Amino acid sequence: MNRLRGLGLALMLALGALSSAQAQPVMETAPAAVEGRPAPAIMLLTFSPGPVYWQRFGHNALLVRDIANGEDRVYNYGIFDFHQKNFFLNFARGHMQYRLAVEPLADTLAQYQHEGRWVQAQELDLEPAQRRELAAFLAWNARPENADYRYDYFRSNCSTRVRDAIDRAMGGDLKRQMQGKPTGVSYRFEATRLIAPVRPLLLGMDAVMAGGGDAPIDLWQQSFVPMVLMEALRSVRLRDAGGAERPLLRGEASVLDSTLYPEPKRPPALLLPLAGLGLVLAAGLLLLSRLRRHAPARWTLGSLLLLLNLAAGLGGLILLATWFLTDHWVMWRNFNLLLFSPLCLLLLPAAWGQFRALALPGRVGRGVALMVLAGAALALLLPALPGAQQNLHWVALWLPLHAAQAWILARRRA
Repeated sequence: MNRLRGLGLALMLALGALSSAQAQPVMETAPAAVEGRPAPAIMLLTFSPGPVYWQRFGHNALLVRDIANGEDRVYNYGIFDFHQKNFFLNFARGHMQYRLAVEPLADTLAQYQHEGRWVQAQELDLEPAQRRELAAFLAWNARPENADYRYDYFRSNCSTRVRDAIDRAMGGDLKRQMQGKPTGVSYRFEATRLIAPVRPLLLGMDAVMAGGGDAPIDLWQQSFVPMVLMEALRSVRLRDAGGAERPLLRGEASVLDSTLYPEPKRPPALLLPLAGLGLVLAAGLLLLSRLRRHAPARWTLGSLLLLLNLAAGLGGLILLATWFLTDHWVMWRNFNLLLFSPLCLLLLPAAWGQFRALALPGRVGRGVALMVLAGAALALLLPALPGAQQNLHWVALWLPLHAAQAWILARRRA
């Protein structure tokens, strides 16, 4: 605990030194107190990604320091509770409830030191009246009756709430400076970039995101990522009543250093790995079909077709459910339904039939397989359309598999 107190003291001393060195002219002309108290210091705390999947996206919070008594209050918009009533149902439906909590600085630093994550602090050089207004808003927002909010991963998360609170104190000037600035990335790019170290979740997240995740986003939208907001504030300017400009940041300091969980620069390229996997599996299916006179080949072929059709069919049902039964807007109208087709569940009897030496696929099975293949072929053309969902890597995986299955069911006779 002594070490943590030292870290907190180091943070305050570092930022205090920056404040006294850079902001004396402002403090001389601005009112120093309301009812005899100086305006609080406001700092943005940014926390690096961590080891657990929900920590991979980083985090941030606002620190309010009472200059008069040295009390530090960390306002954290990232609190959720697994024991909340209907938590997992609400998660699946897109009805997640998060809340704002207030924590001591020492407890916050203890948590992130234990997790091995870096912490960066940036002091906001707002006018005293703006700092008082922001502190009052945060205190109001933290009341039990106001603390809960409807969570949206891209549009209403811990970082966007912090961003909006700062923008509110600035009278909308933060949004005016960030909105419309192109970034060259999309929601899909940022989400898959940050979750990339957890490969199963990377694949799952990429598969369920529809075309809404591929639209270009500006800097204001991109600031749903805490590390992006941290970087963006370094170029934001304030303008006083006389028209003079100054940086928004009075100063910043590294509170905790760590290199344990580096932030990926870009998402991994999935096209070649998934295309290679699709071609290898498709070639394996065709080879097993030629060798089906041998029982081991039949059993392997039948097992693979069962697994592939189950994966595609159940995956398609999930995509349908997220479209029509949830508020996950980024998953609506997902073209991957042409690849993860619910029709594949109708092919399970035909796949099961591959275990028998003399079984013939029925006309229905052959017809469904051709329909699934036609859908996959259509999916190959859609990414070329303007504004379409960028899912060519999933097409490269599933098109060879659906083609191989259609050929096996259409060509195999006794």
